[in-house]
Amino acid sequence: MNVNLKFTNNGKTAIGHFTNDELLEIFKRYANTLTKKYDIVVSVPHELNPSISEAGALKVSVSNVNCDMDAFFKELGKDIKVPLKKRLGGKLDTVFTAEKME
Repeated sequence: MNVNLKFTNNGKTAIGHFTNDELLEIFKRYANTLTKKYDIVVSVPHELNPSISEAGALKVSVSNVNCDMDAFFKELGKDIKVPLKKRLGGKLDTVFTAEKME
């Protein structure tokens, strides 16, 4: 299953300070860390995300979902704020919303 992470206006501003490769690496790293807590397999395919900032969204693939997927993405959103706030410098509210795509 694919999930589209649509960035909010604040999220779009924050991701504008990163390269595409940096964003892919950040999301891969934080999602990978959370899979130790949640029973889910997540991948962030480079080919589905050629230009995250322009698209205003990040596409991820999930499989073997044996947990509350909404809780996983909610926690991922909180964790992702850390590196984004460091680069942006300032307060950052909700970064993205997750939309399931079959």
